[in-house]
Amino acid sequence: MPEVPLPPEVALAEAERLLAAGRPFHAHEVLEGAWKAAPDPERELWRGLAQLAVGLTHAARGNGVGASRLLLRAADRVAPYAGTAPHGVPVEALVAWARDLAGRIDREGPGGLPASALVPRLTD
Repeated sequence: MPEVPLPPEVALAEAERLLAAGRPFHAHEVLEGAWKAAPDPERELWRGLAQLAVGLTHAARGNGVGASRLLLRAADRVAPYAGTAPHGVPVEALVAWARDLAGRIDREGPGGLPASALVPRLTD
């Protein structure tokens, strides 16, 4: 049975709920579905959001190098959408958050971070 993509606002809300519940891999699945269904002008935004969730998955599993790299890659993909806030995504704040978290992981490792540090805001 083919998957039916969620509308963008629903996908963001569900991904945010899953991240808050400590389920970044599942959030990635939701965001990946939105990425694959997105129109061309938004594809890199959704790809970046999916990569962000994968980075958080790596952090939760103790892979600091993978987490940091994916968080920075995600920030770079999302950053071009600054100023437009598609679907209410707070792009500037999310990019700053991802870069800051990557730096913290590089300095401290993923094991010392509280679970709350791995929960971004995907919507305003």
